[in-house]
Amino acid sequence: MTEQQSGDDTGSPRAIFERLLEVQDHDTTIDQLRHRRTALPEQAELASVEGRLAVLETRAHDIQEGRDELGGRQASLEEQIEGARTRRTELERRMFGGQISAARDLQAMDEEVKHLARRISELEDREIEIMEELEPIDAELAVVSSERDQRRDDRVRLQAAVAAAVEGIDADIAAESAARVAAATQVPADLLTRYERLRTTLGGTGAARLVGGSCSGCHLSLPAMEVDRIRKAPADEVILCDQCGRILVP
Repeated sequence: MTEQQSGDDTGSPRAIFERLLEVQDHDTTIDQLRHRRTALPEQAELASVEGRLAVLETRAHDIQEGRDELGGRQASLEEQIEGARTRRTELERRMFGGQISAARDLQAMDEEVKHLARRISELEDREIEIMEELEPIDAELAVVSSERDQRRDDRVRLQAAVAAAVEGIDADIAAESAARVAAATQVPADLLTRYERLRTTLGGTGAARLVGGSCSGCHLSLPAMEVDRIRKAPADEVILCDQCGRILVP
């Protein structure tokens, strides 16, 4: 359809412009659905949860590393204590088993037993210190791990919610797109091309209805003489809003 074009097999001029407005309505709805798809509240919540979870994962890892280092030191002390106790038990067995009779040997063994006792006491004191260090670390790790596990559950829940919402929106977009195609087939190609060009340059709205004396696209009032001219214009004339340039349907 050009600036002046009579109706064709697609219907009357009035019907053609009404179909064009239908196309615009479907395009607007599709745009809104696509925006909704990218601005889901669940998606924003999911992003927040994932951000917090990343912090917790890092914190838990750091705490665990520190705990593992202390745990390694504790295990080493326990191994040394066990070794010293085993040696002391063996010496005492030999001392009191009647196998050693030489006084010098018994004295040397007794000195070693006393040394081992002191050594075991020192090692046990160090182990107690480590255990005391571990207590607040274990408490913090438990708190962080608990929150981390909760956030993991939240992530799974929100991922499912986002997927369900996206699936529903995509279904609505598909339905609107099909309806849009059906309406567009009733609009002449040249008029549709012009509409789509305007829609691209004018923020998504290429055609609007004249409501009262205002364009519903830019919401500006038209001069009374222009409104009167539009009312009297031929039905097949492509009218443009003199305020915003959109196709105007009276």
